[in-house]
Amino acid sequence: MNNQDFVPFLQKNWDEAGFQKPALIQSKVYSSIIEGKNLVGIAPTGSGKTLAYLLPLINKLEAGKASQVLVLTSSQELAMQVVEVARKWLTGSGMKVQALIGGANVKRQQEALKKKPELLIGTPGRVLELITAKKIKAPNIKTLVFDEVDQLIQGQSLQLIQKILKASDNEAQHLYFSATADAVLAELQQFESDLLVVDVSAEDDSQGEVQHFYLETTDRKKVDQLRRMLNMPAFWGMIFFNQLNDMGNAEEKLLFHHLPVVSLASDQSKISRKSAIEQFKKHQALGLLTTDLASRGLDIEALPFVINADVPLSEESYLHRAGRVGRMGNSGIVISLVTPQEKSDLTKIAKKLDLKLKPIYLFGGELLTEEPEKQSDPKKKKSKKKKGKRRK
Repeated sequence: MNNQDFVPFLQKNWDEAGFQKPALIQSKVYSSIIEGKNLVGIAPTGSGKTLAYLLPLINKLEAGKASQVLVLTSSQELAMQVVEVARKWLTGSGMKVQALIGGANVKRQQEALKKKPELLIGTPGRVLELITAKKIKAPNIKTLVFDEVDQLIQGQSLQLIQKILKASDNEAQHLYFSATADAVLAELQQFESDLLVVDVSAEDDSQGEVQHFYLETTDRKKVDQLRRMLNMPAFWGMIFFNQLNDMGNAEEKLLFHHLPVVSLASDQSKISRKSAIEQFKKHQALGLLTTDLASRGLDIEALPFVINADVPLSEESYLHRAGRVGRMGNSGIVISLVTPQEKSDLTKIAKKLDLKLKPIYLFGGELLTEEPEKQSDPKKKKSKKKKGKRRK
């Protein structure tokens, strides 16, 4: 990738952003995307994947031509984040980006589509709804991007994706991105015969130091441990749960103790979800309680803590949750709260991901890497000396 190839407005935005050189995944896929190749981009979380596809695609957009690029994301939050990034990089071009997400007013989106935005970013359900209603002319789409593809081609979402693909031009360029896209490579290659795979996972060094710990506790005491963490002076973190009702119960208890937490869940309105993220980003809330809904793509700048209130159900889930810290060179800490029974599940995940997992202890309002009982105690030292003399 040579940023000197950029059109003038993009070059100006690049210079103003203060970037010295592109991230590894950005430089590796740039030419292939410009050339219109179909590809899979695999790179660690927080390594610049969004700009890896946006920069070349924005660079070849034609002003005034509607719906040239469609980016599909796995969540409303990720869609809005990509919209913000795209808007920034389109500055000075006169071109438009439009968000198409569920939970938002569909009539407003239909009105916005009449202004012929060149770039569309949305979630599969709403996008398909607008294609079916003929509000988006699917054959106009020159490039389809699947952000967090391994999540997009699961369950009901896969059926939506297949219908979108069927409606769009067979000659359209297809780009698939995720930190864990290698897990679905076989499926992708089944319906894409000529697919270039660009995997920089092994050579990318953009991630800062991330330490992985487990804190042994009981089910009943997990919320109490969260309460104690939230009372620590430097705590600010995302707290992940496997089940919505467990998250709701924890939120209720933490709010009862007047702790500044917010929650992010799939059953909330778009306004509630947006408000929760804004409060958290502004440090008005010190804890963001959520599920794997927020484990993908969400970029919280310099986040220091990720807490797993429940052990993730898969290695992919752990990797994406942990990927909220350590982004673009920042350091971070991941702590999993485990019962003795859950400890073996976490150990298996750590082994498969080749992570160094260490115990941590919460004592006196501090996180300690050494068990409190084993710390120096003058009385214990004294008794040990006495015993030693007796043996003599």
